[in-house]
Amino acid sequence: MKKHLFGYIFLVIFSIVPPALAELQIDVTEGTFKPIPVAIPHFDGGGNPGTMNLADKIVEVIKNDLTNCGLFKIVDPNAYIQNARDVMHSPKYPDWKILNAEVLVGGAVRQNGDQLQVEFRVFDIYAEKTLKGLQKGTKSSNWRKLAHQIADEIYEVLTGDKGYFDSRVVYIAEQGGELNRKYRLAIMDYDGENHQYVSSGSTRVLTPRFSPDRSKIAYVDFGKNDKTPTLHVHDLNTGRSETMTSLEGQRMSPRFSPHGDHLIMSAAKDGAASLYTVDIRSKKLNKLTQAKTTIDVAPCYSPDGSKIVFTSDRGGKPQIYIGDANGSNAERISFSEGRYDNPIWSPRGDLIAFTRMNRGTFYIGVMRPDGSGERMLDAGYLLEGPTWSPNGREIMYTYQSGPHSKSGIRRVDITGFHKKDVPIPGEGSYPTW
Repeated sequence: MKKHLFGYIFLVIFSIVPPALAELQIDVTEGTFKPIPVAIPHFDGGGNPGTMNLADKIVEVIKNDLTNCGLFKIVDPNAYIQNARDVMHSPKYPDWKILNAEVLVGGAVRQNGDQLQVEFRVFDIYAEKTLKGLQKGTKSSNWRKLAHQIADEIYEVLTGDKGYFDSRVVYIAEQGGELNRKYRLAIMDYDGENHQYVSSGSTRVLTPRFSPDRSKIAYVDFGKNDKTPTLHVHDLNTGRSETMTSLEGQRMSPRFSPHGDHLIMSAAKDGAASLYTVDIRSKKLNKLTQAKTTIDVAPCYSPDGSKIVFTSDRGGKPQIYIGDANGSNAERISFSEGRYDNPIWSPRGDLIAFTRMNRGTFYIGVMRPDGSGERMLDAGYLLEGPTWSPNGREIMYTYQSGPHSKSGIRRVDITGFHKKDVPIPGEGSYPTW
């Protein structure tokens, strides 16, 4: 499949089909974007009322996923001239062309006890060809996850990139006033659904990070007295949390290595902050930088683990530096006005997202690892803590619109043209995809 990856500055082109199907493509040029029109009739439920209701829910999730990413729009269902059962057998391509649809998705849902089977097909209307057909099964209770997986399949066949809809986000759920504030670890689907609390809220927790296989969460717990920041790793399979290490200081920002065998973090003492690694099994600490009067914080590995990006004020104001994984050969890559923080490497390795603060305004931006191509994706009263989607096409972060407003979570694509707030119960911060 021939494809053009997301461009870097004001130009994004995806060839989403082979040359013979060149009619179908996503094109963004200088802010002008025309989403692909997709028609998705209600999936066939076989005449069973309960199954038909479940089929409608599955289709609704698929539609929301495709429209939420900004690359697609759903053709008005009131104009459809074929139902899903007929589409699965023989799509009437000329009739769908009249509706200006370019992609057609048909599907059928069947239930057998607590088992769910969904068959779906994706059609290129103008080329009059089937692009993909699959059958997926699961327990009926997992219908939402299955719907996300189907949306991922559609996204991939149309863009050439992996989808990210079947993904989860860990964040800090916040509730209450300043004097009785609760901070709880929480997990949800990328769209805010299937929300679950992981911790009780009896202590303040910050900066949760997923392990590469998403089975563990590293975070900082400030303890009963709110003064002893301790590094913990929570196992989602067992529900148990293990203390990794305790260091003096008020600033620790753990992240897993690409292989998940150790953590990299920062710790402050006597006005200085250095970078450390800690082995998950042995809990052995290794100091990477030797800061005495400066700060080195917020480290993050490159996808291959050979480099780290971090924030340091060794040159004056906090700026972004890239060095070898052992902390040596660090070079500054950010040079614009203001302060930089929270750098995080894209899973694709092509970009680094960051927070920038200049003249009272916060920005979420991206730049290449060599510091070139810097551009801002969002600006506001308070924006911080960017995290990448698994396919490196969207960024999620904390936002606050004013001094007395609540903190929330927002998403933006790497063009900066499509922003969406993530629905959460109460307030939230520090999301990690």
